[in-house]
This record gives sequence, C-alpha cells and structure tokens, in this order.
Amino acid sequence: MSGNLKVVTTCLGYQQITDLSSAVGLTLPLTTPNGSNCKPSFALITPETQNVRWRDDSTNPTASVGMPLAAGVTLQYDGDLSKIKFIEQTASAKLNISYYV
Repeated sequence: MSGNLKVVTTCLGYQQITDLSSAVGLTLPLTTPNGSNCKPSFALITPETQNVRWRDDSTNPTASVGMPLAAGVTLQYDGDLSKIKFIEQTASAKLNISYYV
C-alpha cells in the first residue's frame, strides 16, 4: 500500500463482493454514517482469497486481461470509483472494500 495515504476524515462504509465470476463494479455509499449525502473520494480494496484483475477505462476486465491484484495486497484507489470493475482470476475470490472521504 502506498506510503502517502490521504488524510482519512470519515469512513463511509464497507463492502464485500463474493461473486466475481463476471466483471463487477462497486456499490458506492451515498450517505455518511450520520446520514449526510456524500461521494467517496477513495477506497481501500483488498482481495481476500484469490487474485483478481481490474480495469477503470470503461472496459470490463477478463480473467487474463486487466491490472492484476494479488490476494492480500491492498489497492489504494482514488480514481473514478464508478468506473472500476473487477473479476476473479481463479474461482472463489472475495473482495473487501472500505470507502473514505
């Protein structure tokens, strides 16, 4: 994980994705824990059990094409969270995501 992590002010939520057999995007939280409207500015994304691939260029990744992300490695992603998609390289991958502003 990057050594220049942005200052974390509020955790907006957590998501676990367990079906990555086809390309899947993130479900972004729309409110803060206190109920205010929000838009996450970055996410910490960690594959738990198997490697995954991701793309954020409006093209779906495949099991063999896309940026590889190894199980146990955390991706600090601050691009357009509505465009990033993931797919498993091997069956039974899980993805853990925490959203921040």
